[in-house]
Amino acid sequence: MASPLAGRPYDLRHAAVSLWLNRGVPAPEIAQRAGHSVDVLLKVYAKCIEGDRVKIDNVVEDAFAE
Repeated sequence: MASPLAGRPYDLRHAAVSLWLNRGVPAPEIAQRAGHSVDVLLKVYAKCIEGDRVKIDNVVEDAFAE
């Protein structure tokens, strides 16, 4: 039976994992919840991470300023 929510069974999980990555949830936590290793998570979902370049630059700069 086809789901009205997703075209494939893993579409909802993929959407959730992508959302969590983009919201800054730590990769080990996401991997555990999704049933992946961190290596697999980052290999599969790295292309889904959409960063706010200015926000990321500020985080990097702040890390060096400490």
